[in-house]
Amino acid sequence: MSEATPKVKIMKGAAPDLSAATYQIFDESHTIGNALRWMIMKNPKVEFCGYSVPHPSENLIQLRIQMYDGLSSLDTLLEALDNLDAVCDSVEQKYFSSLQEGHYERWEERS
Repeated sequence: MSEATPKVKIMKGAAPDLSAATYQIFDESHTIGNALRWMIMKNPKVEFCGYSVPHPSENLIQLRIQMYDGLSSLDTLLEALDNLDAVCDSVEQKYFSSLQEGHYERWEERS
């Protein structure tokens, strides 16, 4: 039986303290890449964050994070994922609440 591919992999060349590192995130695309980059860049302790999709046939994104003052980019990545999850939960709650209240335009298709 083959080993499962990890969801996140730290690429070679990362700083020993992980203050600068590139992460490969598997089975993801621009959808989470751009949202995650935005969430990470909201942190004033982040010097740089960018992502790329190396090739359309590869099912992964690469995310580069560089921190000021030797702080851990891994801690920042995990915090950003938690924050992004909280934002998604909030949007989902507001959406379902709006559906229950019925305050939206209804459209009926005519034959």
